[in-house]
Formats: sequence, structure tokens, C-alpha cells
Amino acid sequence: MFTKVRGAATALLCAVALAVAGCGSGAGGDAPGDARTVATVKGEVRIPEAPKRVVLLNYALAGYLYDLRLPVVAMTPEFTGKPSEPNGAWAGDFRSAGTRFIPWPAEGFSIEEVAAQKPDLIVAGGIGLPFKQADDAYDKLSAIAPTVLVDKKYETWQAQFEYLAGAVFGKPQVYADAVRKYDEKIAEVKASITPPPAPAAFVSMTGKGVAHGLVEGRGVPGEFAKVGIASAPIFASGRFRPFSQGGDSYEVSPELIASTFDQPTLFVMAFNNASTASVATLRQQPVWAALPAFTANSAHDLPYWVQRPDFDRAIATLDLVRQMFPKR
Repeated sequence: MFTKVRGAATALLCAVALAVAGCGSGAGGDAPGDARTVATVKGEVRIPEAPKRVVLLNYALAGYLYDLRLPVVAMTPEFTGKPSEPNGAWAGDFRSAGTRFIPWPAEGFSIEEVAAQKPDLIVAGGIGLPFKQADDAYDKLSAIAPTVLVDKKYETWQAQFEYLAGAVFGKPQVYADAVRKYDEKIAEVKASITPPPAPAAFVSMTGKGVAHGLVEGRGVPGEFAKVGIASAPIFASGRFRPFSQGGDSYEVSPELIASTFDQPTLFVMAFNNASTASVATLRQQPVWAALPAFTANSAHDLPYWVQRPDFDRAIATLDLVRQMFPKR
């Protein structure tokens, strides 16, 4: 068997899955035909060498699976409780594969919906809520089909893609090709822009209007540095603690905004698209309007998805930088 599930839990899940997916005689047992053993955060898992029906429980991982030519039959939307559209970078693959979106309730994945897709492989995990909910539901998911949980420690697109392409699906060249394309894009963009005044700071606004600085050297600040847009060492000063252990952001209270974001350039984004914050809306607040970046008109909006991009959105971010700061 690909996982150990206690008897009572197995019986319960079989009752659910039998009605919609044929528990016990379908995907819930050892994968038929060729199989491979994969090391995951949950231990070793036996998965089909060539899966036929993959269910994906993290929108942010979709581009990797399509690049790996996996038959994704269903996936969750980008956000809980909201309709979604496929990312333009893989919308064609989404349609040609016949992928459909399945509901993603805020309280957790619908086990019945997942089972109804009759998967022979489930891919889940990643950063944030998708990992937590998949981790919580792992026994139930793995009773339906072998489940690969992508560890939350893989915070960058590089780490996630390398793990899926190499360790999970045995196609490391696909990842290597993506890295080469990205490195070429970095060099191309760096040579074609005039960076804004340095150093820069990055702020992500929550739906409740709380400002979170982004840790320099990680995520989007780290990627911007590669094209010559250097970040101020705010987090490195030791004044702040990460919002969560090992996290990539830190909360900045209102009374510290003026002394924290005093750099000549500021990038503003909404966390997970949950905020309407923008340069224009922040400018209406005196504490923000008085910042050097605002008075010099060097505060810039960034889309929410640049903060934790997948490969396709990382490429799109670089294209955006080139549009924002053309060489003078």
C-alpha cells in the first residue's frame, strides 16, 4: 500500500469513496502497472509511473504539472470560495486536458469532490493554506489515491519545480530548461532597464490594511535584486521578527511606517489579492503620502501574484519590470 491508514478511517473513507470512486478497487490501492517510490514530507509514497487522472489541490502548482505533461483532470481555484480562471500561461493546457475547477471551501478541501474525480494521483501542498489543509486531510486524501504533499519548506518556484520535476516525476530536464529560460530572461531584463533610485522597500497590504514588509533577499525582493533593483536592509537591521516562523514578511505597525519605509523607492502590493491597497489609496493617508517615495513619485504598484510567484508568474514579473523601468 502507498500509505498507512488506520482501520476506522479507512472504513469511513471507503464509504465515501465507494459511492463516487470505487474505494478499494480503484485508485485507493497500489497503483497498477509501473510505479515509482517518491520521498515526501509524509514519508515514502508509491505513485503511478504514468498517472492517468491527476487531481491538483493548489492552483499555484498547476504550471509545473502542465509543463511535465501530466493529465490534470481537476484542480482547486486560486482562492477559497471564489470562482477562478486558468492562468493565461497554461490556459491552453487547461482546456486541452479537459481540466475543471472543483470547489474549495474555506474550511477545507471537499473530500467528496476529490473522490468524485476518480484520481489515480493527488498532488497537494505548497505554501500557506493549501499545505495546512492538505496536511490536515492527508489520511482522507491518501485513502482515495496516492497523495504527494509538496513540503511547505519549498518556498520558491525553483524549489517547488525542482522537487516535482526531479524527485517526484523523474523529469529533471524540464526543470533545468525552465531555469535556463529564467536566467536568460534575468540577463535580458537587467540589460534593458534603468533601475529606480536605490534602495527599495517592498510592502504587502492585508485585507485589514496591515502593512507587511517583505524580507530582503527572499521572494520578490531577492529576484528584483538580480536585475539591479537593490533592497534596503530593513529586516537585517534586527528591528523586526518574521510574521510567522521562517516567513518572508514582517508586520510594521502604523507608528513605525514613517521610520521603516523611508527609502527613495517603494513597491506596493495586496497580499493574496485580499486588499484594495494601491499607491493611489495609500496616498490618501498622510503617513504614507509623506514618505519620500510618494513625494518623489517613486512608489509603484505591483500585482498581488509577484510576492510568491510560480515559474510562469516569475517570468511575467520580469516582463513587468522591463515595462516599468525601460532603459533611459
